[in-house]
Amino acid sequence: MRPHSRHRHSLHCILPPYLSREIARNGTREQRERILRTLSIDTTFRSMRVARGAMIPLGQRLIPSPMMVESQLQRTIYDMKNTEALPGTVVRTEGQGDTSDVCVNEAYNGLGATYDLFWEVFARNSIDGMGMPLHAHVHYGENYNNAFWDGERMVFGDGDGDLFNRFTIAVDIIGHELTHGVTEHDGPLTYFSQSGALNESISDVFGSLVKQRVLNQKADQADWLIGEGLFTDNVEGVALRSMKDPGTAYDDDVLGKDPQPGHMRSFVKTWEDNGGVHINSGIPNRAFYLVATQLGGYAWERAGHIWYEALRDPRLRSNAGFGSFARLTVMAAGRLYGSDKDEEKAVRDAWNQVGIRVSRERAGEPAWGPGVQLPQQAQQQPPTH
Repeated sequence: MRPHSRHRHSLHCILPPYLSREIARNGTREQRERILRTLSIDTTFRSMRVARGAMIPLGQRLIPSPMMVESQLQRTIYDMKNTEALPGTVVRTEGQGDTSDVCVNEAYNGLGATYDLFWEVFARNSIDGMGMPLHAHVHYGENYNNAFWDGERMVFGDGDGDLFNRFTIAVDIIGHELTHGVTEHDGPLTYFSQSGALNESISDVFGSLVKQRVLNQKADQADWLIGEGLFTDNVEGVALRSMKDPGTAYDDDVLGKDPQPGHMRSFVKTWEDNGGVHINSGIPNRAFYLVATQLGGYAWERAGHIWYEALRDPRLRSNAGFGSFARLTVMAAGRLYGSDKDEEKAVRDAWNQVGIRVSRERAGEPAWGPGVQLPQQAQQQPPTH
């Protein structure tokens, strides 16, 4: 685990801001009111997190207490009872059986599945690597359309029942959000532009691996969707994102069209969404999908280990671009499985297929990636597919 700086990442929410914007623009009065309320809550939590990070002395941050070092799973689920006053009431702790509340059970199982992936596959003891207890808070607020990781806990809204179902419904969402904590401890990747898109993509990667492992699916059996089941039947869409085919997850009158690109030629230049972190994450997402399906078998085995080693590589810079990270994955594949073996060739080929060439001579690409310039104005350019 690397030494920590004074930087604290933004609040990590599963619902992309561009999707919220479309609802506010195209939805009914009730839909607009609900999403604007959600955005207001999210903004408040971001401000609180920045303030909390500023107040904690540098030497006292992210140091686990003695209770955080046991190599065992420790889960606590709280019921918010549709209020916003954290922490809520404890309703299930480690080792207790199912309750009558499906959200409590889904949160409990999702925390466990994520812990199990990192512990049993990557020998990582919880989010921080030192046995950090996992807390989830369900039934947050009224009609709250989001789920987030704030650096200490998972918080889930129930959705509005109109556009969104309960946010505990998809185990990959739980895995996604908790992986932001892993990246914070082992990255960290600045939450802006390409480094931020890598941050989001890594959460999608390991969130998808959690889901695939729960379902015992090999790479060619998985749907590679993020947040499948989150939309109600009122939405024309199957999930928030598709790692297999970015840009195809939804196309709806209210939510708009999935804007994710799957190739660097369609990279979206924007100041919105922290420089497009939820949008351009489709490019590294597809690269991982290509590696996993090319190698075959269970994706958490070879492909997952390659990505995990690249994330933990001390040469990974906080502002790393796609090219830099791609280079580290190629190096990780060679280090783990041998130079010029199938694994290294699959990784190099996958990045090439999404428009990122990794040469042997270069130690990495510029921080913002090959051939990509920062946006000159706050104007989003829709991707072409």
